[in-house]
Amino acid sequence: MIMAGTLWRPILFTENAVSDRPNDLSLEKFRRMVRIREFETVAEAIHAAGEVPGALHTYTGQEATGVGACIALRSDDYMVGNHRSHGHPIAKGAKLRPLMAELLGKVTGVCKGKGGSMHLSDFSVGSLGETSIVGSGIPVAAGAALGAKLQRNGRVSLCFFGDGASNEGAFHEGLNLAAVWKLPAIFLCENNGYAVSTPVSGSMAIVNIADRGRAYGIPSAIVDGQDVDAVEEAVAAAVDRARAGGGPTLLESKTYRYADHAVNMGRLTLNRGPEVEVWRKRDPILMYRARLLEGGIAASVLNAIVEEVKLEVQDALAFARESAYPSQLEAFDDVFVERLPIPAWLSEDII
Repeated sequence: MIMAGTLWRPILFTENAVSDRPNDLSLEKFRRMVRIREFETVAEAIHAAGEVPGALHTYTGQEATGVGACIALRSDDYMVGNHRSHGHPIAKGAKLRPLMAELLGKVTGVCKGKGGSMHLSDFSVGSLGETSIVGSGIPVAAGAALGAKLQRNGRVSLCFFGDGASNEGAFHEGLNLAAVWKLPAIFLCENNGYAVSTPVSGSMAIVNIADRGRAYGIPSAIVDGQDVDAVEEAVAAAVDRARAGGGPTLLESKTYRYADHAVNMGRLTLNRGPEVEVWRKRDPILMYRARLLEGGIAASVLNAIVEEVKLEVQDALAFARESAYPSQLEAFDDVFVERLPIPAWLSEDII
């Protein structure tokens, strides 16, 4: 059993003095969290301006969970996200240009402009995709883990899902099969306290989702979702167990989303009182920045990363805006194995 008390591991630095050559992994974790935050700040602004169609579900506040989990994976390991989907592929190392283009529905998007904000996938980094159907990624992740086990390729499958998804049938079916078949899977619940606007206490009779692992004989643990190192430690232990043939692990990350369920949609606004500000005092990026400074990282190094990320996001936005929309005839592509025949009377001119 993985115990919550064993999840903390401090970052070690070789020098006590302020360093301009710090631990590369520690800076990569900082960079990826800042990258998610900046990407979503820009995404929220252009969504408010009408450039992004559909709903936009932001990950702001939960960055440490996504980055800490993905940094513990190999580049070829599988990852499945959910509708709060920007943070997961960015945490896994996906490039920003195709992601931003997808939000704008452009042909250069990671899904050729057909997926949008809630349906991002990038097979180049093992990201199998996100979906707006709550809980639907769990059986997908279990299937990927089954494929990895049958192929004996040493890969593991990491699945992100929310507290609301833990009440779906797919959660119970997916965990049950993963346990029976000892699949190399890590099921990571990002418990941010709310399913849309329903608090966890209103939909569950238990306090901790991790407790449900016992019903399936799966080891489980609770981790501080605002602490990127703690998340990395927990997921790394689960990954090692999975690669060794020990089967799946259920992890529960206690985290928080700052924004409403979907931004710029007043009808979904939830009055959470002072709760948001309480959680902002444990902002994952600010906490980690303070830890890096205390560990000897020069402030100039961290500031330079922030500025580099801002330029990177602006570059992605410019790329997305300059890209073309897909042809309407391309709606017939990527639906089946072979392209559907296009009726002779249908043409761009008619459309």
